[in-house]
Amino acid sequence: MSSVSSKGSSKSSLEGSLERQPEPDVEQQRSVEHSKESEAPAPPVDDWDGPEDPENPWNWPFWKRCYHTFIPSGIALVCTLASSIYVPGREDVMQDLGASQIVAILPYSIYVLALAVGPMLAGPSSEVLGRKAVYLVSIPIFALFILGSGFSKSIASLIVCRFFAGVFGSPGLSIGSATVADVWRPHERAIPMSLYVTTPFLGPALGPLVGGYATVAYGWRWTQWVLLFFTVAFLTPAFGMQETYKAKILSRRAKRLGIALPGNNKSLLESTKFFLRVQLTRPVHMGLTEPIVGLFTIYIAMNFAMLYSFFTVFEEIMRDVYGFGLDQSGLTFLGLGVGCLIGCATIIILNKTLVEKQIQMSKENGQGGKINPESRLYIAMVGSVFIPISLFWFAWTARSDIHWICPVVAEAFFGCGNLFIFMAATLYLTDTYGARYTASAMGANNLARYTVGCVFPLWVTYMYDALGIGWATSLFGFISLAMMPIPWAFYIFGPRLRANVKYKP
Repeated sequence: MSSVSSKGSSKSSLEGSLERQPEPDVEQQRSVEHSKESEAPAPPVDDWDGPEDPENPWNWPFWKRCYHTFIPSGIALVCTLASSIYVPGREDVMQDLGASQIVAILPYSIYVLALAVGPMLAGPSSEVLGRKAVYLVSIPIFALFILGSGFSKSIASLIVCRFFAGVFGSPGLSIGSATVADVWRPHERAIPMSLYVTTPFLGPALGPLVGGYATVAYGWRWTQWVLLFFTVAFLTPAFGMQETYKAKILSRRAKRLGIALPGNNKSLLESTKFFLRVQLTRPVHMGLTEPIVGLFTIYIAMNFAMLYSFFTVFEEIMRDVYGFGLDQSGLTFLGLGVGCLIGCATIIILNKTLVEKQIQMSKENGQGGKINPESRLYIAMVGSVFIPISLFWFAWTARSDIHWICPVVAEAFFGCGNLFIFMAATLYLTDTYGARYTASAMGANNLARYTVGCVFPLWVTYMYDALGIGWATSLFGFISLAMMPIPWAFYIFGPRLRANVKYKP
């Protein structure tokens, strides 16, 4: 009995103690949970805050992305316009500054060479300072040197001013494509990139037209001052642009939040050293060791050499054969511009029909929207036929007994074919080497085409004087015939070559 009683009492005391146990403090528990949440790691600052991050240029409004595409396109147009706008005033320069024929060509050739030198500074600078800073610093300096060119009192000062104008005008060519990639998603880039790529071809075609009328009306100095007006017109909108470079945007965000970004302390000097050590030597190495890079570089460089040679001799041909003045000769260059516009429109139409259809089929087949890189070469194949046809056409129709429209139409075919080959090579190299090495592959191309474009005009007038229009232009035609198989060979052997590239994407 006593044991039962004790058991009952102990049980009741246990139940009582359980009943008297205090309830957990709800507020304290919430406080602990809130403390744990506050100790959770913050979102990373070295990438966007998700796909809808409003600071990501890809998420900007459509009009804003078009605006930031217009700026580098306008700068590229003015920069390349500056190359050929000088040519119609060359004879005026000879008389005014007492220069010989070959020396009077140097301000033109040296400017073209500067377009190859400028990207060596613009590239690393944009990675440290951002795209906007490079545009806003370089273009006013470009304008100042153009102003100095117009006031030059000697041929030496004109050459020096034109060289530095080319160096500081080149960012529109060197970082313009990067700016377009900053603001458009990969599947949206075809049209804006096609429009941007067309501007460096359209600018030189408009140069002789503008320069011819300026020279006839006011003299050669006005070729530089009219260019200055174009520069101001395209520079003014640049002051309203925002930064588009992802690393710079994230760096500013981290600084605003008081967070140190890893690897964000690279100086301009360090970036330049890296650029010279890697980004400059790599393009040369790729051009010498990669058949795809090397052959396309030679092909495009020769096409540009012929293009810049025409700016030197075309005005003389139109004057001697058809009796055209400077202003009339400038109008004939519209054939080249029309050919470039037709080429651009064709590329856009093909992309909206053929390429987008291939991408959709690739997605349906589970291939992630990737297309066969060799399909990029179709337009290059067409262009490789257009170039020699146009050259032989021009060679044997630029005669006084044949209407002047015939060589002008041939000129349009050349402009269209040249754009086709350049655009196809750019897309094919991108597909082959990926984002990491495409810049180096195109860097080799940029260096070669503007270097050769500088050298050819220095002696091409002597070649035309010695051989005549027909055989001198036919010589270019035979060179283009020799290079015509390049895109066709890549279409056949491309898969094998891409499988063995040393610079894997």
